[in-house]
Amino acid sequence: QVQLVESGGGLVRAGGSLRLSCAASGSISSIKSMGWYRQAPEKQRELAAKIIKGGPTNYADSVKGRFTISGDNAKNTLYLQMDSLKPEDTAVYYCYLDFGYYGGSYWGQGIQVTVSS
Repeated sequence: QVQLVESGGGLVRAGGSLRLSCAASGSISSIKSMGWYRQAPEKQRELAAKIIKGGPTNYADSVKGRFTISGDNAKNTLYLQMDSLKPEDTAVYYCYLDFGYYGGSYWGQGIQVTVSS
């Protein structure tokens, strides 16, 4: 029942920044948690960042201090600010929204981030 549209990916040089957006078709005010996953070529999908509604954020050690996850209820949008990007960050990034037992969970379509040296 919820559609997610990701944007903001692209090509950037090492040390640069990008901001990913994940816009939901409906309100995210009732969300339980949301996050960003990424999958590099020939690797398993991994959690990069997660935020619990009204609670803490969690980051993979590899991105801690460089990535910031946030949400904007007014715009029904999840963001991932990525700074000091490294070639190792190159991957397809997927947003994930969890509305709990009754609301279900949803994945974005994935968006490519490529970091060149």
